[in-house]
Amino acid sequence: MSDRYQVPPGVEIATQWAWRLLVIAAAGALGIWLLRYFSELTVPLAVALLGTALTISVVDWLNARGLPRLLSTFIVVITMLLAFFGMLALVGQQLSTQAGDLRSNVVEGISQVQEWAKDGPLDLSDTQIEGWVDDVKQSIASSDTTILTRVGEVGDTVTHLVAGFFIALFASFFFLYDGQRIWSWVVALFPRTARARVDSSGHTAWVSLTAFVRATVIVAFTDAVGIALGAWLLGVPLTLAIGVLVFLGAFVPIIGALLSGMVAVLVALVAQGPWTALIMLLVVIAVQQIEAHVLQPFLMGRLVAVHPLAIILAIAAGVTVAGVVGALIAVPLAACLNGVVRHLVAGAREYQDEPEGEVDLGPDPA
Repeated sequence: MSDRYQVPPGVEIATQWAWRLLVIAAAGALGIWLLRYFSELTVPLAVALLGTALTISVVDWLNARGLPRLLSTFIVVITMLLAFFGMLALVGQQLSTQAGDLRSNVVEGISQVQEWAKDGPLDLSDTQIEGWVDDVKQSIASSDTTILTRVGEVGDTVTHLVAGFFIALFASFFFLYDGQRIWSWVVALFPRTARARVDSSGHTAWVSLTAFVRATVIVAFTDAVGIALGAWLLGVPLTLAIGVLVFLGAFVPIIGALLSGMVAVLVALVAQGPWTALIMLLVVIAVQQIEAHVLQPFLMGRLVAVHPLAIILAIAAGVTVAGVVGALIAVPLAACLNGVVRHLVAGAREYQDEPEGEVDLGPDPA
């Protein structure tokens, strides 16, 4: 063949890389599609894994003290349920006792806005304001079908949440009680020559996930106490409810506690006016600065070793793929992948550093 028809080496190399990258991208897209298609199953399992990573050490501790593992698992799962429903009860109790006062503040605030619209720089007349109010009422009245549709969607969502809750509950129980046997079965699905690395990579990922969950709980508790204490000192209502919301929101690193803290600012604005809301905003910012410059570097940096930029990118990718649930799962997934990659790279270096002729290949599979 003539030289002018030969493919340049650079193009050949680029082509080989290109089709391999396309295959990897297609496999990744298929995996993401499958996870989203079976989200009613995969999301509860992911939540169960996070809960298991948080509480597995307690089960092991109780088991080491002589309690049967089944009884230890029951104690931990029941404690988790009591803690979860206890937080919901606190929120419900505060809403039931203080919602009336907050509603009065909202009505008073709307009246003040109307007065400002008339007497302030807008200089609106009563006729214009009443016309806008009538337009809002007409829009609400003309959307009965939409409201019914939304109610039906909410009903479906509640059904899925209840089903997901029980899936996560039972999965957590069996992960805590029989997790090692489940993992051994998963490892056995791989070829015999790859099982050792799969097993070691899985344990490395589990260590990273456990460290991430524990660090996140500490950060979330600190955020919740700081913002709730600031709200209590300022006399903002729904203090405990705000604390619970911040604690749950902080499981989405960096942005979760900030967004949930904005709820505290909004409640302060409605209940006590703009100056209290401004001070509440400063409290939220101060707590976020402590998290970003003290807790995150000390805990996340040392225990999880994930760069803040990687955390931001992981959250953005998670939100794009699966919304709030994606943001919740993205960072622990990134932490696990980071740990596994570090482990495999370290293993490859050890393999390369072994003297020629002394490489241990293990027993012959035959």
